[in-house]
Amino acid sequence: MWFDSNLENASMSVRVRYAPSPTGLQHIGSVRTALFNYFFAKSQKGQFLLRVEDTDQERSTSDALDDLYATLEWLGVSYDEGPGKDGGCGPYVQSEREHLYKEKATELVNAGKAYPCFCTSERLDALREEQKGKKGSTFGYDRHCRDLDPAEAQKRIAAGEPYVIRLKVPMEGKTEFNDILLGKTGRKNKDINPDPVMLKTDGFPTYHLANVVDDHMMGITHIMRAQEWIPSGPLHVLLYEAFGWEPPTYCHLPMVMGKDGQKLSKRHGSTAVRDFRQAGYLPEALMNYVSLLGWSFDDSREFFSKEELCELFSLEKINTSPAVFDYKKLDWFNGQYIRRKDPEELKALLLPLLAQDGIVTNPPTENELAIFDGAFPIIRERLKLLNDVSPMLRFLFQDPGTGNVEDAIPKKMDAVGTVATLEAGIALLEQAPSAPEVTDEEACARWDEERDAQFRSRAEDGEWKIGAMLQPLRLAVTASKVSPPLFPAIRLLGLEEAIRRAKRLVEALSSL
Repeated sequence: MWFDSNLENASMSVRVRYAPSPTGLQHIGSVRTALFNYFFAKSQKGQFLLRVEDTDQERSTSDALDDLYATLEWLGVSYDEGPGKDGGCGPYVQSEREHLYKEKATELVNAGKAYPCFCTSERLDALREEQKGKKGSTFGYDRHCRDLDPAEAQKRIAAGEPYVIRLKVPMEGKTEFNDILLGKTGRKNKDINPDPVMLKTDGFPTYHLANVVDDHMMGITHIMRAQEWIPSGPLHVLLYEAFGWEPPTYCHLPMVMGKDGQKLSKRHGSTAVRDFRQAGYLPEALMNYVSLLGWSFDDSREFFSKEELCELFSLEKINTSPAVFDYKKLDWFNGQYIRRKDPEELKALLLPLLAQDGIVTNPPTENELAIFDGAFPIIRERLKLLNDVSPMLRFLFQDPGTGNVEDAIPKKMDAVGTVATLEAGIALLEQAPSAPEVTDEEACARWDEERDAQFRSRAEDGEWKIGAMLQPLRLAVTASKVSPPLFPAIRLLGLEEAIRRAKRLVEALSSL
C-alpha cells in the first residue's frame, strides 16, 4: 500500500475517513457511516480522519458545516486528523486544496490519461436532447474532444477558451475491485460513464477526482461508505490506475431502510440527527442503536458503550443485508438509557427543559425543586424521551384546565355514565387519608396501593371496568393522556386540588 511521503511513521496503520459534503444536515445514514469508520479505526488502533468535501460550492452552507461539527461533538466522536487537527496531510477542507487537484489533473493530461474538452454547454444540451429520445438511454458524453491534437488543445487553452478536463475511460475490457462484504464486483468499461469531467471550467474538481486524490494523499487504507456508491467504484479504480496508485480496501455498507423496505428518507419521519437531539434523545442511545444498523456482535447482545464498540467492532460482523430503522425500537433504547443514567445527571438534563417550557423558573425555586424531586422516581421509569418531562409534569406546576372534555368519556359510555364513575371516584378521594411525605417511599407506595385497591373494588361494585373510573379522573387531574400513574399523580398534586379539578370536570360533563 502506498503512503504519501509526508506521512511519517504511517507504516501499515489503519487510516479511515469520514468525508461528508456540507450541503445538508447530518442524517442517520451518514452518521452510521461515520460511526462505523470511527469504531473500526479505534478497534485497530488506527486513525480516524474528518475531511470536508465542499467542492459543490453552490450547495455548501455554513449551517450544514456547523451541524457536522455539532453532531460529532454531541455523539462524543473525536477525529484524530481534520479541520483544526492537522496530522501532516492537511488542509482537510477540499476548497482549500484546489491547487492540488489542478496539479493532479494536469499530470493525467500529460500522461495521456485525460484530455481537455472544449464542448460548450449548448453542444452538450443538444446532445442530451438527442439522446433523450432513445429508449432506455441516459446521458453520456460522445468523446468529441478525446482525440483532439494536444498542440491544438494547448493553443486553444492559451487563447483563453473555456475547457474542462475529462478522464479517458477505456472503451474495452472490465474494471473490478474487491469489496470486503460483496466480494469481487465491477462493470464493463463501456458501461462506465464515458469520459467524465475531472476538473470543471472554474478550476474546481468534481467529486471523483478530489475524492481519489485526497484518499491517496491522506494515506487512507480502508474506505467504508454506503452501497449507493458502488457504481462509482470502477471509476475510482480507473483513476487510481491512471495515477499508478494502489487502491484502498473497499467496504460498502448495507443500506438503511424504512420499515416499508424503501431507503430511509423524510417520508418515514425525521432522519436528521439534529431533530433527534432536539426531541430529547440521548447521544449514547442513538449511538448504540445506530451501531446495530447493519452490525451485530452476536445474536443476543444489544447494549454497548462507546468504549466497548471501539474495542469490539470488526468488519467481519457487518451484515450484507439492508438494515431497517425502527423508530419505536430507538424510543425503547432511549428509555432504557434514561433509566440507566445517574439520577442527578438525569435531573440536570430534565430541569432545563421544564424551565425552557415555562413550567419552572430558571433557576427553580425550592418549592419547585421539591415537587420535581417528589415526581422524579415515578417519571424516570416512564420517560421515553427527555422532552416527555414537560407534558408529564405540567399539571403539578400549572392548572391545566379540563382539556378536551370528550376525551374523558370512555368507550361505550356517555357523559351521564362518566359523571357517575367520576363522582364515585371523588367520594373515595374525599374519604382517603392525607398523603405521606414524598421522602417516605414505603408509605407512599402503600398509599398508592390502597387507593388502587379501593378504586378496583368500587368499579366492581358499580359493574364498571376499572378504566371507566380512572380515565375521566386522569383527565380531570392532568388534562392529558400523558402523565405519571394516576394515584401517585394525585398524591403529588394533593388530595384537595385533585378533588377540586375532578368536580370541575363533573360540571363540564354535565353541561354536554
